[in-house]
Amino acid sequence: MKLHTGMGSNEQNHLTISGCDAVALARQYGTPLYIIDEALVRSNCRAFKQAMHKHLGGGRVMYASKAFMNKAICRVVASEGLGIDVVSGGELFTALEAGISPDLIELHGNNKTPEELEMAIEQNIYRIIIDGFDELDLIEKIAKEKGKKDIPLSIRLRPNIEAHTHEAIQTAKLDCKFGLGILDGQALAAAKRIIGSPYMSLKGIHCHIGSQIFEVSPYGVLMEHFTTFADILRRETGVVLEEFNCGGGFGVWYVGSDDPKSFDAYIEEIATHLHQRCAEINYPVPTVSIEPGRSIIGAAGTTMYTAGGVKEIKGVRTYVSVDGGMFENVRTAMYGSKYTALAAARMDEEHTHKQSIAGKCCESGDMIVWDALLPEIKVGDTLAVLTTGAYNYSMASNYNRNAVPAVVFVKDGKSALAVRRQTYEYIAANDLIPDYLK
Repeated sequence: MKLHTGMGSNEQNHLTISGCDAVALARQYGTPLYIIDEALVRSNCRAFKQAMHKHLGGGRVMYASKAFMNKAICRVVASEGLGIDVVSGGELFTALEAGISPDLIELHGNNKTPEELEMAIEQNIYRIIIDGFDELDLIEKIAKEKGKKDIPLSIRLRPNIEAHTHEAIQTAKLDCKFGLGILDGQALAAAKRIIGSPYMSLKGIHCHIGSQIFEVSPYGVLMEHFTTFADILRRETGVVLEEFNCGGGFGVWYVGSDDPKSFDAYIEEIATHLHQRCAEINYPVPTVSIEPGRSIIGAAGTTMYTAGGVKEIKGVRTYVSVDGGMFENVRTAMYGSKYTALAAARMDEEHTHKQSIAGKCCESGDMIVWDALLPEIKVGDTLAVLTTGAYNYSMASNYNRNAVPAVVFVKDGKSALAVRRQTYEYIAANDLIPDYLK
């Protein structure tokens, strides 16, 4: 069976993650349980930094915190020299609370609220990536009220690139809620609006072409769009852009058929096409930023479960119900995502028996892994689902009033609680009974 870097098994035939017995952690902290391999996170951060230095002479690596966000991960990635990409006031607040310097933070979002923009402007964050004309009105209004000038902005472009990935996570198509169009002139009009305002300063352009991309070629196409737009802007306004932000979307391994490229290969593709195009049009090579999220945290995450009921429907399917579900991993129901599962306490046994892992929520679509290959599972077995670091904890909810699980960081044989498990009291804490019901 394929395991991620840092995974193995011990003398008890238990899954180990960064030297920690995952079964023992499940018993200590309870299940469901998110385990994050801090050592792998750090290794991934360094790999991106090294690739950027090798091919681009540096640049900014901004961790896309929407993939997995808490104070601990902010501290980890910042200590590795990365910045933080946030998409809401809550993420911005968390990064600041974690002690991250504002000049290491950028703010995204297609509908930033006045409160979010006020926080970003007051804190003097590194960059706001604008997504529409209404946003420019808001930024200018807030800047005037607060006596601020030259708010540093980048424009999110929508260049009509269709990356080969799930339709719901393609983010640069013509028909998409994100960004300003190049073909219809919106992006250029926004750029001119920013340039003409004393309250705003145009620093760069941005595009995120999608997620879980296994091909490198779309990033070369993106450089064509970036340099063409930048050249037109220079000719019409005289402004030379400082930064091209290429977003993220670099694919990771979930199941046997997945074939992601190395981080180095993605960055090399960006650098090759950027330098070629800049030479062709005599354009100063800008600083490059990237926003990896899933590719930093995805493989570093493992979710532990305890098997409950086992239900065999003769000739159809065997369902193994666990104590988790779509409240802590909605991606299977939402995207049809696929995962690899292991019997964490029986690593020496052949994983050849097809069983489907079902969640406990009151939904027929509440499935975690369809047709997983495992030993024959019994009630009480400990299961591990791999590559759950990205968009599992961050998308968790209290559906059916289930509690969001705890998060434990592991590194070099040691474990530490990073997020407490919610209690029922926590879930009900904000409920009020109106007077007329008393």
